[in-house]
Amino acid sequence: MLTKINEYRRIITKILTQNLGNSHKNPTVDLSEKVTINRVLICRPNHRLGNLLLITPFIQEISSTFPDCKIDLFVKGGLGPIIFKNYENINDIIELPKKPFKNLFQYFLVWTKLKKQHYDIVINIEKGSSSGRIATQFATAKYKFFGKADEIINTQYKDYEHIAKYPVYDFRLFLTTLGYIKNNNPIPSLNLKLSLSELNEGKKILDSIVSSEKKTICIFTYATSDKCYSETWWEEFYKKLKNEFEINYNIIEVLPVENISQIGFKAPTFYSKDIREIGSLIANTILFIGADSGIMHLSSAVNTTTIGLFSRANQNMYMPYNNNSLAINTNESSIDECIKTINSIIIIKQLSL
Repeated sequence: MLTKINEYRRIITKILTQNLGNSHKNPTVDLSEKVTINRVLICRPNHRLGNLLLITPFIQEISSTFPDCKIDLFVKGGLGPIIFKNYENINDIIELPKKPFKNLFQYFLVWTKLKKQHYDIVINIEKGSSSGRIATQFATAKYKFFGKADEIINTQYKDYEHIAKYPVYDFRLFLTTLGYIKNNNPIPSLNLKLSLSELNEGKKILDSIVSSEKKTICIFTYATSDKCYSETWWEEFYKKLKNEFEINYNIIEVLPVENISQIGFKAPTFYSKDIREIGSLIANTILFIGADSGIMHLSSAVNTTTIGLFSRANQNMYMPYNNNSLAINTNESSIDECIKTINSIIIIKQLSL
């Protein structure tokens, strides 16, 4: 019942907010004077690990475009301060409670705080987010970007569909209306910005689990709903992975917060509720393999070559990218073909070392 109610809520909210921002599509700008951006608000009221990590390329884009600006983030839940801990341009993280109906007073207090701030520009980073569009409309700013760009832009970039990339492409186009020269640099990678001390601590943890004499492959066997592969699938996959790589590589499993293993804890395991600690361990491995999940995006964000396993038709939207990372559609590839792909990636990694 709650799921159905939530579905109807989203449909109704989307209908009510679909025209928000139309008046801001063509801002009035005196192009003889350079637009100065010192205070920025980025709206992404979502609490999921993956969705928050996926906005790190956009934050890097803003920081490089406006190096001296201060960025506020409007998000949900308590992960914001953890994920963006080492982002120097982040000024404030305004957090909606994860469960608003259980924290109504705090929920309205956050919206009040949002309204009191004054920004040069407010950005709704996810064009499909109704709550993001409402927050952008509600906030006070000279310029507002609601996440909708020229419809033609999606034909200009073959990777436009990716949820971490199209906000950057859209915003770059929007900035041209403010008199800025269009930026054609590659889209930044996801980045957790681990410190050297965190990376060193991750290596110590990894060395306490497996021998440091061999490089390590990391697997993550869990995911939510139908993205989670069955125990039967993972057990066959793990068996073939061991047969192919165990002689030359360690294989470990990072466990989810639920402490579940789809291979029955047959590999050496690591369990932690600390996102940055998990990231620091994965950063010291040579390869990460897992289904589409927040931990898959975490692996991308710590610069580890990441192989994402996709059973849904959304891999172009969420696939890991850069650093030899790739997505495998398991509806089209058998486990044996997956192992061959992994082997080819490892060969590339070995040649680059």
